[in-house]
Amino acid sequence: MQHKPLTRSPTPVGIGLRQPHYAALFASLPAVDFLEVHAENFFAQGGAAPAVLQQARAHYPISLHGVGLGLGSAVGVDAWHLDQLARLVQACDPLLVSDHACFARGTLAGSEHAVHGNDLLPIRFTHGSLDVLCANVNRVQDRLQRRIAVENLSAYFAWEAADYTETEFLNQLTQRTGCGLLLDVNNLYVNACNTLASEAARMAQCQHWIASIRAGSVMEMHVAGFSRSDGLVIDDHATAVHAPVWQLYAAAQQRFAGTPTLVEWDLNLPELGVLLGEAAKARAVIAGLPA
Repeated sequence: MQHKPLTRSPTPVGIGLRQPHYAALFASLPAVDFLEVHAENFFAQGGAAPAVLQQARAHYPISLHGVGLGLGSAVGVDAWHLDQLARLVQACDPLLVSDHACFARGTLAGSEHAVHGNDLLPIRFTHGSLDVLCANVNRVQDRLQRRIAVENLSAYFAWEAADYTETEFLNQLTQRTGCGLLLDVNNLYVNACNTLASEAARMAQCQHWIASIRAGSVMEMHVAGFSRSDGLVIDDHATAVHAPVWQLYAAAQQRFAGTPTLVEWDLNLPELGVLLGEAAKARAVIAGLPA
């Protein structure tokens, strides 16, 4: 199979490939630079999923985004999960493989068997957590024989114990393992909204975060929408991208120019044209940056 290279624009902008959009996307083949899929949705070796991914890969580069590795889990990465991911990487030769700086696996009291929490749980920014995360990232990169990107997390609580700030922690991770970062701009803003009352303080904190990350470490960016519920701002990917996130995205693209960008929309999915409009907004932000 001949795959199209990622050459459509200097700063590639992609969208997520979601089931309700399959028919419209394959019928129209819109001019997006890449498609992102959740890797775990394509682990099955039979049925329709592999055929859909093969069809998508015939027209677009694919970014594999995982939600199940649990890279910060002290019990390690699940061997079966990693085997399925390795098989999928070999099958579709993705432009990027990514997952989250979180833990998802652990053992219950009195049991020797690891259980999966089915959530992206925040890790402590401590020396011990960094050792665990680095070991797991190295294991995944060794198995896949490629550099991966690790995403900063949206979190609704913070551990009291910390040896690093989040940016110090992630900078250490990239230096020690050679991995990259997937900078989720929406996650930055969600976390700031849930900890700071002033909008000026929120934006300042996010801009400082962006300025503190090592140059050259960001491999991809995400922008998405959020919602408000019971006093919290929730990273639910269920709405259009909000104005402050676009503002922060501009700052991130100024610092990490040319970084591929994915527009995430996973719940309350609109028609494909609306999602393509969000991708066009990302391109407009990039076009409006100073040369």
